[in-house]
Amino acid sequence: MSACTMIVLAAGQGTRFGGPLPKQYLPLCHHPLLWHTLSRLHRHPQVGCIVPVIAPHGEALWQQIMQPLLADLPKVAAPVLGGTERQHSVFQALRSLPLAEDDWVGIHDGARPLVDAAVLDRLLQARTQSDAIIPTLAASDTVKQVDAHGHIIATLDRNSIHLAQTPQLFRFGLIHQAHQQAAATQWLGTDDASLVERLARPVLTVPGSARTIKITQPLDWALAEWLLQEEEPCTGG
Repeated sequence: MSACTMIVLAAGQGTRFGGPLPKQYLPLCHHPLLWHTLSRLHRHPQVGCIVPVIAPHGEALWQQIMQPLLADLPKVAAPVLGGTERQHSVFQALRSLPLAEDDWVGIHDGARPLVDAAVLDRLLQARTQSDAIIPTLAASDTVKQVDAHGHIIATLDRNSIHLAQTPQLFRFGLIHQAHQQAAATQWLGTDDASLVERLARPVLTVPGSARTIKITQPLDWALAEWLLQEEEPCTGG
C-alpha cells in the first residue's frame, strides 16, 4: 500500500513534567526527545512525509534546537503551528495536508520516543481490514471504577479494558470528517479514535508495545533513557 503521512504532536508546554524547556526539546541520550521520535518514524519505509506540530509561538525553539538536526531526516516537513488543545493541533495539521480522502494519515504523540517498528508494521498491515486502526495494551491490573468522592462503584472486567497508544492510523477523509464534526460541536475527545467512535465508525485495535511509553513524569524519562541505553548505548556528540 501507499506510504502513510505521519503527524507528530509536539505543541505541549510540558507543565506536568517541569524543566527549563518543554520536554520535547530536553536532551534524552544526547539528543532532544523529539528527535528520537522523528528518527524512529523516519526509519520505517512505509512512513512518508512527517509533519511536526509545534506550539503557536514555538518557531524560535524549533529553529534553534531541531532544525540543525534534520539534515539526515529529509521526510520531516516544515512544522505546523498548533492550537490550545491537542485536538486543535491535530485539526490544524489535518487542514494543512494536501491528501486525498483515501490516503492514510497517522497521528503520534511526540512524547513517545520509543515507537516500535513492529507496532508500525502491525498498524500498516491492518490497513486492509479497517479505515481506523490504533495500538492498544491489555490492562494488567485490576480496574476499579470510582465516584467523585473516590469510592469504588464497580470492579470492571479487565479482559475488555485496553489502554490506547499512538500512532493511530486513519483514512484521511474519515479522520478529517471526525475532527470537523467535533470542532463544529465544540466536543473534545481524549484521543483521535474517540472522535471516529463518535461517528459510529469501527476502530480496529492491534497489539501495542509496553516500550511505547509516553513521557509525562520524571520517572518516565528515566525509564526511556534506560530503554534507549539497552537498545543502543548513548554516546556523546
